[in-house]
Amino acid sequence: QVHVVESGGGLVLAGGSLSLSCEASKPTATFGFMAWFRDTPEKGREFVAAAHRDGRTTDYADSVKGRFTVSRGNTRNTMSLQMNSLKPADTAVYYCAATFRNSNWVLRSIDEYTYWGQGTQVTVSS
Repeated sequence: QVHVVESGGGLVLAGGSLSLSCEASKPTATFGFMAWFRDTPEKGREFVAAAHRDGRTTDYADSVKGRFTVSRGNTRNTMSLQMNSLKPADTAVYYCAATFRNSNWVLRSIDEYTYWGQGTQVTVSS
């Protein structure tokens, strides 16, 4: 059975940094892609970032490009999201997602991911 669990959310001041971690029940290289999405009342669930199992191919939402970095975590079962220069607009529940599906392009759609965590709250105060 596959599951993923997020950790690392919290409260931070605007301009600050926060790192999220996603621990999977299988090595991250097992999955075709792993991704981060976020939920807000205004926008619903939106794509944030994703990484291919090769560890090098990544993609980001325009709103976080240059500020967020997705990468392999400290263990072979974890993926990290480093968030810098945080803004109040980044306030959301952040979800880790995974799929065994492989593709020649980075998967950015909610429907393309099978396994989801429970989410972790990130709050950025101004």
